[in-house]
Amino acid sequence: MAATEMIAEMGLERVTHRAIAARAGVPLGATTYYFPTLHDLLEAALEHAAATSRAQLSTWAAALATNVQVSTVLPDLVQEYLADRNRALVDYELYLAAARDLRLRPLALAWLEDATAALEPSVGVETARALVTLIDGAMLQTLVTGQDLDLDALRLQVARLTGS
Repeated sequence: MAATEMIAEMGLERVTHRAIAARAGVPLGATTYYFPTLHDLLEAALEHAAATSRAQLSTWAAALATNVQVSTVLPDLVQEYLADRNRALVDYELYLAAARDLRLRPLALAWLEDATAALEPSVGVETARALVTLIDGAMLQTLVTGQDLDLDALRLQVARLTGS
């Protein structure tokens, strides 16, 4: 999707109908026909990102459902997610946009609910919520610093939260 590529490269604030049309190789009227406002276009990008995240979270839930030690598996799953830096940047750009734009908030909140639901069977709801908060922070710090995820530190924190 041209919009998500541009969000990853330029940031949300610089995305316009005209820029997306040029990237997609379509007339400007094509983007404004399907997405009359920039909000409509960004909402579609967030929906696309949310669908991709739901699929990934299903994979996480399946990996964690095999009675593995969460502190071993979860950090690896986070590292795998961060391997696609552009996708992670888009997810967080849109996630933060939802903090300012109430119309986008339900889609962002769905990610939190889906992530909690993926972890809950393995660790319970309260620990799942704490893990989602920890993971969010670890992923955001990794994106901001440009450094690799500190797997050992994340394993330690996950082990502390899960008691394993």
